[in-house]
Amino acid sequence: MYFDLNYVIEQVGKEKGIPKEIIVETLEEAVLSAAKKKFGNHLDLEARYNPEVGEIEIFRFKTVVEDVEDSDMEISMEDAKEQDPECMIGDSIGIKMDTSTLGRIAAQAAKQVIMQKVRNAESDVIYNEFKDKKGELVTGVIQRVEKNHYVVNLGKTEAILSFKEVLPNETFKRRDRVKGYILDVEKTQRGCTILLSRTHPGFLAKLFELEVPEIQEGIIRIVGAAREPGERAKISVSSQDPSIDPIGACVGVKGSRVQAVVQELKGEKIDIIPWSKDAAKFVCNALAPARVSKVYINEDEHSMEIVVHDDQLSLAIGKKGQNVRLASRLTGWKTDIKSEAEVEKTSRKVIDELVERLQINEILARILFDEYLRDVRDVIRLTPEELNKITSISVEDCARMIGRAKTVMEEMELAEKEQQAEAEEQQAETPEPVEQVREESLSG
Repeated sequence: MYFDLNYVIEQVGKEKGIPKEIIVETLEEAVLSAAKKKFGNHLDLEARYNPEVGEIEIFRFKTVVEDVEDSDMEISMEDAKEQDPECMIGDSIGIKMDTSTLGRIAAQAAKQVIMQKVRNAESDVIYNEFKDKKGELVTGVIQRVEKNHYVVNLGKTEAILSFKEVLPNETFKRRDRVKGYILDVEKTQRGCTILLSRTHPGFLAKLFELEVPEIQEGIIRIVGAAREPGERAKISVSSQDPSIDPIGACVGVKGSRVQAVVQELKGEKIDIIPWSKDAAKFVCNALAPARVSKVYINEDEHSMEIVVHDDQLSLAIGKKGQNVRLASRLTGWKTDIKSEAEVEKTSRKVIDELVERLQINEILARILFDEYLRDVRDVIRLTPEELNKITSISVEDCARMIGRAKTVMEEMELAEKEQQAEAEEQQAETPEPVEQVREESLSG
């Protein structure tokens, strides 16, 4: 090679963002591969980049011997002295070869290796740059529309925006500018693939971060977000500074900030919810605009039974269950919405059963009901001391209540066994149906 590679290496490094060392290593491998195809794989060849002359040099190594038996791998002392006057028997001498004889086929092979290596190196650079940007917001230009996705030009590389990750009834055409949330960065054999989304809850959070300086400064924190893309969303926020209202900051003057987000989301309705350490209060906030009357918490199942006024039931549930569904996703609690009339109807039956079975008064039975102790099995699982903390009655009375619950439980199990035995006995006595065979006369 008689042309200066220094300029080429420098330009490729700048354009592709690839380190010089990787480009040099790639060139050495490519030229070495071409040389072996030309001169033979059995030879001991080595490629070295010479920056002084801007050339990849090929050296053929031979071992210095007294009597040459294999001319491909050995060299006589006399010939070796011409290369290195100080060489000795057993030394390995590198002889520079003429690379101008590599030929067109070898040069083409070298070109393919170089292109592949550069693509791989370029892919690694892009992956390393974007792998830490997962979950961030980027802006690009629609370059082309494929069968099931958009190809977005991000400048240095392209990203994929699937049709499934855009808002309902949202379409883009070539050269449209579009914002996207980096959903994932994948490294494949074909290169680096960046996946974008406009439906992910993180996209909503990042849009607010873009519009609200207090979020960028860390004064206001986005705790969580839940969306049904294109229709409705809920986002919970908290303030590190008691003097700053997180909801007011996110809404902005005359709603300017939230409207900017709504406009980007094509009219998606957004509820901004104040976050609270109190799980019950947080769930109540999340169910806004509905007003909650009571909350029954079941820690074991991580669920809540929400009681609302009869006229608030449809508001709390929302259109096709949307409001309660989003509130559940936002808070992480399973929520069951019931009206006061419905709860009173079901609670009346449970409370009456507790009064009868445990032989306690209605007030105590209602306390048990409110604490999700609605069956004798729930009472049996507690110790007298634990039941005492819930009911505030004496430990002795709690022990008697648990003993009564165990007795009722045994009676119920005995009754179930008797019913099962009776059913099995009746089944055994029932005669099996006799198959009736209809005889048909055969003619002929």
